[in-house]
Amino acid sequence: MSQLHLSPKIGTDDVDKEPTRKGFGRGLKAAGDTNEQVVALCADLTDSTQMSLFKEAHPERFVEIGVAEQNLVTVASGMAAMGKIPFTSSYAAFSPGRNWEQIRTTICLNEQPVKIVGSHAGVSVGPDGATHQMLEDIALMRVLPHMVVVVPGDSVEAEKATRAIAENGQPSYLRLAREASPIFTTEQTPFEIGKAYVLREGKDITLFGTGIMTYECLIAADLLAKDGIEAEVIHVPTIKPLDEATVLASVRKTGRAVSVEEAQVAGGFGGALAELFGREHPTKLRRLGMHDRFGESGAPNELLEHFKLIGSHIAAEAKNALET
Repeated sequence: MSQLHLSPKIGTDDVDKEPTRKGFGRGLKAAGDTNEQVVALCADLTDSTQMSLFKEAHPERFVEIGVAEQNLVTVASGMAAMGKIPFTSSYAAFSPGRNWEQIRTTICLNEQPVKIVGSHAGVSVGPDGATHQMLEDIALMRVLPHMVVVVPGDSVEAEKATRAIAENGQPSYLRLAREASPIFTTEQTPFEIGKAYVLREGKDITLFGTGIMTYECLIAADLLAKDGIEAEVIHVPTIKPLDEATVLASVRKTGRAVSVEEAQVAGGFGGALAELFGREHPTKLRRLGMHDRFGESGAPNELLEHFKLIGSHIAAEAKNALET
């Protein structure tokens, strides 16, 4: 394991768990405490997205837009033009799902530093079903010029990421999950926009994870180690801009890779890696995630297993990759 001050509870039954949206709530309040230019706008989901912490601390800088997602980001763009640092929050299915054109035209085209927070993303939303399981958002936001795309791995990193995008001066998208997920980083673990991190060194194959899937990559690496396979685990919390140097250094060493995301692989995280490898270093890449299909209703853990997004399935895919 690399010296990144990771949690000692990784892989144990008593690993701490918390939704990444909780970390966002704390991070937004902290950003607002530090900088009075930070403002928050929500589309009638203040408690669910954890923007309520900011609302309670700074009610004069909070705006409830209501169920009007197009208006949500357009108003935020106007506030950014007047020098504010606006954060908007809703479910990812609605923002950026419903208001992508307004994000494109009023925020990105004008390079306004609005922070779009898409909560309840991925199949782990669970029983809300396919309509609310936003799987296309990484692809949608990654293609927008000037947009930064961040998918934190746990709630601790989500808090750091929130504070970081508050200061980056760019349009930014922060992808969050609804369900509690394992905490594998600590307060001492580094986080910087645009950086990927080697969480575990290996020589046989690279497992690239983003968001809550990185923890499952760590579990997969433990399983592979029992069979004598040394898997390198790279955590990629920033999908755009991608840390090309760290990514390429790993695959030049291992020669094979598996990417794992709780999203559509077409145009998503796996797509970003495939584009990089095709341009710089052709590499055998297996992309795990959602392949041209929608989600289903079910318990979060059931769905992650059904769609083969847990450690044991990742390990099996890595073994298959090594045999071809």
